[in-house]
Amino acid sequence: MFVGVIGLPIASDTLKNGRRNAGIISDQMKAKINQLELNVLYDISQIIGHALNLDQTLERILGILSKDLSMKRATVTLVSPDDERLVIAASHGLTSEEKERGVYRLDEGVTGLIFSRKEPFVVPDISADPLFLNKTGARDINKGAIAFIGAPIILHGTAIGVLSIDRLFEEEISFEEDIRFLSILSALIAQLVSLNRQVQQREFNLVKANEFLKAEISQKAANFFSTAKSNKMLEVQQLIRKVAPTKATVILLGESGTGKTLAAQIIHELSSRKRFPFVKINSAALPETLLESELFGHEKGAFTGATETKKGRVEEADGGTLFLDEIGEVSLQLQTKLLRFIQDKEFERIGSSKTRKVDVRIITATNLDLDSAVAEGLFRQDLYYRLNVFPIRMPPLSSRREDIPSMIKFFSRKQSREYVTQLRFTDNAILALSRYSWPGNIREMENLMERLAILSEGSIIDTKDLDPYISYGFNQLSTELDAVELDSLQEMEKRGVVAALERNNWVQSRAARELGITLRQMGYRIKKFGLEHLIRQKNM
Repeated sequence: MFVGVIGLPIASDTLKNGRRNAGIISDQMKAKINQLELNVLYDISQIIGHALNLDQTLERILGILSKDLSMKRATVTLVSPDDERLVIAASHGLTSEEKERGVYRLDEGVTGLIFSRKEPFVVPDISADPLFLNKTGARDINKGAIAFIGAPIILHGTAIGVLSIDRLFEEEISFEEDIRFLSILSALIAQLVSLNRQVQQREFNLVKANEFLKAEISQKAANFFSTAKSNKMLEVQQLIRKVAPTKATVILLGESGTGKTLAAQIIHELSSRKRFPFVKINSAALPETLLESELFGHEKGAFTGATETKKGRVEEADGGTLFLDEIGEVSLQLQTKLLRFIQDKEFERIGSSKTRKVDVRIITATNLDLDSAVAEGLFRQDLYYRLNVFPIRMPPLSSRREDIPSMIKFFSRKQSREYVTQLRFTDNAILALSRYSWPGNIREMENLMERLAILSEGSIIDTKDLDPYISYGFNQLSTELDAVELDSLQEMEKRGVVAALERNNWVQSRAARELGITLRQMGYRIKKFGLEHLIRQKNM
């Protein structure tokens, strides 16, 4: 009874029917059809390129077909998330009630047949074919012949749905022409579905990652507030609670490793912007040529290597908080652009003249003395005033020694969970660690606790176990540590840097890594303490 035509089962008597198989089509008619099809495909490509809402996009596509190609009751039927049914994802010419009734088993009716066989199918007269179920109830089968045409939507060789229509072209156009065009369109729809799924998966992953990050930050915030005993840290906590709900620009000051990044995250989490992104960028980690692109983005072809358009971090932070760490390392040229952005929240991508505007809160951090940098002409005074609206100074561990015992216990518990070991510190070890200068501050302490968890032979940590890892020996605890306490904070920091260099054979990168600071920060300390001559001597 059936004859295959380009994969299309068609009743044999239909091939003789001039109404839908006109035989020879004039060149003029072919040209008209081709032009209509090209126009429709162009309009559809514009929609696919700009829309992310799958259902709305599909309905717009079907609307174009109805308007330009005299289509009736078009539907896109997709596999349900449980892979057990075919449901109408989009339609044109159906009411919402009719659309809801269009649910099929994977092998049910004409739609199920097209899906399971992965081949196009034509029902020339739905009133005469038992396979056509008319589940939606949208067609009056008794009123004249209606042709139903369907094509599978196939993605990576797997059927994911069916595109179907009622009578696509005028009567003199053949079914072969109908199905050829539908097959092209179903391939486009398959790619649209694929892109939409990728976006949904990416959004799902981002939401999960954001939830995990928020939970992690909340836990860190709890620890941040619970481990503080000193007046200096209690004052910092009070300042954070006061400024967080406001729109004020905050600058976090203090040595490397004092917790400036965590403080910025906590300010964000305690603000009304917490539902939006917290985006951070380390100004010292990128060369100047890349830092501007990282901040403001660039257009395709803006410079060598710019092979595609890229959003900057300021756009990613829209609605949320932008944290600029090591702000003192930014060049004067980029400081000018930053000043304008901080004042007006406006910027241009590299290679573009289009001005963009975002709503972000600015938090910055530095371990440099910006007052001195301004006096030396290394930092713009007007930018400094813009940033210095609400300064918070993060105290170093050496100035809040009463916090050290509780922090040691916190980090040791954390590493105990990570490495399945139980670290316990003797009173002398706690005293030694409390009197140590901690030039790397909290970051150095966390790193030390991890090294102890990995390398210590037993669970009891005494002063002898600390000698290999920190700057001072503790065999003569009563005299040496007392002497350390009498030194100035700068002298203790200098000793820590020298000791780290000595332990690492004067290799600056290794010493910096041990102290938990960047190579650039190590270079700053070497210059600050006048250690260049020692470096030269050791490398001769």
